[in-house]
Amino acid sequence: MSDTLIPSSTGTMPALTLRGPGDAALTDKRIPSPGPGEVLLAVESTTICGTDLRIISGEKTSGVRPAVTLGHEVAGRIAALGEGVGDGGDGEGVGGAASSAGGQGLAVGQQATVSIVVSCGVCRSCLRGREHLCASMELIGYGIDGGLAPYMLVPARAVARGNVIPVAPRPEMPPARLALAEPMSCVLNGHRRHSGVNPGETVAILGGGPIGLLHAQLCLAAGAGRVIVSGRNEQRRKVAESLGAQAVAPEDVEAAVSEATGGWGADLVIVAIGAAELADASLSLAAPGGRVSWFAGFPKGSFAQIQPNTAHYQELTVSGGSNATRADVRDAVGLLAGGMIDEESIVTHTFGLSQWREAMEAARSHIGVKIALDPRR
Repeated sequence: MSDTLIPSSTGTMPALTLRGPGDAALTDKRIPSPGPGEVLLAVESTTICGTDLRIISGEKTSGVRPAVTLGHEVAGRIAALGEGVGDGGDGEGVGGAASSAGGQGLAVGQQATVSIVVSCGVCRSCLRGREHLCASMELIGYGIDGGLAPYMLVPARAVARGNVIPVAPRPEMPPARLALAEPMSCVLNGHRRHSGVNPGETVAILGGGPIGLLHAQLCLAAGAGRVIVSGRNEQRRKVAESLGAQAVAPEDVEAAVSEATGGWGADLVIVAIGAAELADASLSLAAPGGRVSWFAGFPKGSFAQIQPNTAHYQELTVSGGSNATRADVRDAVGLLAGGMIDEESIVTHTFGLSQWREAMEAARSHIGVKIALDPRR
């Protein structure tokens, strides 16, 4: 195989660039050439999430660098390796025996994704195995150039930390499925935080968007007896039902949980949409001794009124979930490679990079379920 997938006549490429708060545009950037320790990915699919919309609109500015190339849910292929990368590995990837730590086990042509949290490795959070809470972390697609361009350069500090996650070559998976590794890794982290799902449990998921549907699939795969998804979008409720969940409108979720459990309540309640009023509603849906996951990110500065006695007297466990570790991403790739997640029901529309405005509007308007951009067209 060639030692590079970069076109022989390298030059510029279009990149969806954040020029400032509320100002994004396609700009021409030079196709990166990897230096020592760096890895260049040829991007094949990048899916869009609500955070991308908030960055573009200017609602989210923390950790975001002006002039950054956007996009953090990335699937690609290793296009070139910088000096010192890839030596001594067997190039198998997730599903094989190789590790990408320090850039070993990487080879040109491998399908790969990235763990977007670039952590320091030495702060208290990192040393306690919670690198996704690193005090000085940088995020790909926020402060480091991301995947809404044909090529994405992974910096040496991220390669050295093992942030490039290769995929086993046989069989490869559709790029749109691999792009779900980032949101799926966050879902896995959230499940770790609330101790997972026990066989036969009843789970209520508030929010029927892409994240809620990924939670639903994972809960069902873990053996949940009943998964109830609430959402306003009728099309997405139909998708939830096709995946094996019960889907209801938000105003009907309390009755549905009560009917399913004989008035006992849900063993696990997951808030998968950032609506502050759901903080209290989620507590009231939980069974005595139940678990509540405030998984979604709420708008910065938002407040919620809750009845703390609900948590006190019912002995509820309430947890949050933010980002994911490299191990979570590797586990997510393994789940996706094993076909445990149906990406075709999640990634419903794909646009070319030149259609980015239409893609963002489709995501903003909740057209379909999840939107992907293919930077190759």
